[in-house]
Amino acid sequence: MKPRVYVTRQLPREGMDLLARDCEVDFNPHDRDMTREELLDSVKNADGLVTLLNDNIDAEIMDAGPRLKVIANYAVGFNNIDIKAATERGIAVANTPGVLTETTADLAWALLMAVARRIVESDKFMRSGKFRGWAPMLYLGNDVHNKTLGVLGFGRIGRAVARRASGFNMRVLYSGGKRASEEDERTYNAVFCSLETLLRESDFISLHVPLTESTRHLIGGEQFDMMKESAILINTARGPVVDEKALVWALKVRKIAGAGLDVYEQEPGFESELAEMDNVVMVPHIGSASVSTRTKMAMMVASGAIDVLEGRMPAHLVNPEVWENRRT
Repeated sequence: MKPRVYVTRQLPREGMDLLARDCEVDFNPHDRDMTREELLDSVKNADGLVTLLNDNIDAEIMDAGPRLKVIANYAVGFNNIDIKAATERGIAVANTPGVLTETTADLAWALLMAVARRIVESDKFMRSGKFRGWAPMLYLGNDVHNKTLGVLGFGRIGRAVARRASGFNMRVLYSGGKRASEEDERTYNAVFCSLETLLRESDFISLHVPLTESTRHLIGGEQFDMMKESAILINTARGPVVDEKALVWALKVRKIAGAGLDVYEQEPGFESELAEMDNVVMVPHIGSASVSTRTKMAMMVASGAIDVLEGRMPAHLVNPEVWENRRT
């Protein structure tokens, strides 16, 4: 008998087809997140669960699925899953790192340039029929070239963002976590510094840290006070890394010049005043949203689930101690 897998939101076809080849697949038929009650019901007979960041997978959900052997998260992050609870229950947790690095870095740069050069404002202006010809003061923005980029979090995506800065002849500062090797610093033309130095000296600050207890509200009122009034904040990491109320305040009083946001503290909700601000560009969590990348993620998450269910260690295992315990 094939193992049974429940998918909390339909994936790109290639991923669903791969799962269906080796598993009995059930999935959420609605184009929306599942309710708590639906999640609890869906895992009752599931051997594997394929989840999204929007799904809160805690001990109660796991206990509702006594057959669960694997939770495969369609994301690189996994703060939506209680890893300790999964490990205690012998449930492997897999994710999809690496595959979305370059695509997310592309979006960070798209937001950076859109805010700096006031692209969204200018687009609205054109569509409204207000353009009457070139003018010396029309939609003046900020240069990107020869400026300082601060990268907070120097993992895969942070480094990809830093690498792109070389084409703009930018100075790159980085902070967060341990210092990179001298070779990596040369490769990315990046200088390690304290968070305070990065905030004070950067013209653009791009966030790439995971969401943990230590990074929640890492950027708040105190940090905005340190930034240049001309600074632009970019967040393609996790919404709660930024205190959103403090961000609204910083933008309203011009503590900083602008922000580009892909993620939000109370996603899918956000501070309503952000929508009224012309110096903010907001997109709906599309960091990895290219056809190619989302398809690769679907294949990776499906492969991770299948590997565990067929007794193989998945390529990307968040809690390897589960596998070690299986071997002992």
